[in-house]
Amino acid sequence: MKQFEATLEIIGINPFVYVPEEILYYIFEKAEKDKGQLPICGMINGVPYQQTLVRYDGDWRLYINTSMLKNSPKRIGERVTMTIDYDTSDRSVVAHPKWIEALSNNQEAQHAFEKLSPSLQKEIVRYFTFLKTEESIDRNIVRAINFLLGKGRFVGRDPIHQK
Repeated sequence: MKQFEATLEIIGINPFVYVPEEILYYIFEKAEKDKGQLPICGMINGVPYQQTLVRYDGDWRLYINTSMLKNSPKRIGERVTMTIDYDTSDRSVVAHPKWIEALSNNQEAQHAFEKLSPSLQKEIVRYFTFLKTEESIDRNIVRAINFLLGKGRFVGRDPIHQK
């Protein structure tokens, strides 16, 4: 675990900090890679977090959301104390059984789902884990299948178009 101080900056509407280069190399070494998304964990101002370190426009950034730091968009310019480490915990998300069943019952939707990027697949699977009632799960499975068939929006995205 490494510690550093950083100033909150913003790009668009997203608060972030730059991670010092020597700490990046530490994370790369532990992750055994220096590309793609890197799962990390640590503390910000004494509060634990779990996040993903990403490279955007040539720079590695650690985005600071409001669950990590209350009112983070309003705190731009503030210095924060952070610890950071490569996160080896299992972050896999298990698909809801009704989602698996719906895909298995609709080959066209299943094929469209398999063609999506892994990150969008994960976003859709994760979406169902936050739903509380069976009614909302059922309703959103129908919406997701329609999205895959190009018939409606889902997870804030326009319908996909089959080729």
